[in-house]
Amino acid sequence: MGGGTVVAAELGYFERGQYDRTTVTAVDDNGTELATVEVRVADTFEKRYTGLSDTASLDDGEGMLFVHPNGGTHAYVMREMAFPLDIVFVAENGTVTAIHRAPLPPEGTSEGDLTRYRGRGTYVLEVPMGYTNRTGIDVGDRLVVPDGIG
Repeated sequence: MGGGTVVAAELGYFERGQYDRTTVTAVDDNGTELATVEVRVADTFEKRYTGLSDTASLDDGEGMLFVHPNGGTHAYVMREMAFPLDIVFVAENGTVTAIHRAPLPPEGTSEGDLTRYRGRGTYVLEVPMGYTNRTGIDVGDRLVVPDGIG
C-alpha cells in the first residue's frame, strides 16, 4: 500500500453487509420510467472507499448508490473488482451528467495505474456493465433518489 493510503476495512471501520438499501428510479426527459435499481447506499467515506470491492456480482437491477456530501468532480476506480460496471455520475438535482463503461483492469494493475473514471455530481450509481444500454439510461436523463438519501 502506498504512503497515506488506508483501507477502511483493515481499520475495522466497516463490515460487509452494513449498507442501507433503497430503490432509485431512472426517468427520461418526458418522465417515462426507464428502470428501477435496488441499491446499497454508500454514504460515508468508508462505504464509498470499499464500494463494491467485496461483491462477487450484481443481478440485473441491482447496484450501489454513492452519496457525496457535496457536488463536484469525483473519480472512481475499479479497485479489487470482480466484474465490470457502468459508472453513472448524477447531479444533486438528479440529472445524469456522465456514464462510463468500466471494464476490469488487467491482472496485476497497481493502484496508481488504475483508470480514473471522472464526472461531476453528488451521486454516483454503479450497475453491471451494459445495464444503461439495456435500459436506455443516458446523459440528461434523471435519477429519482428517495427523500432522506444524501
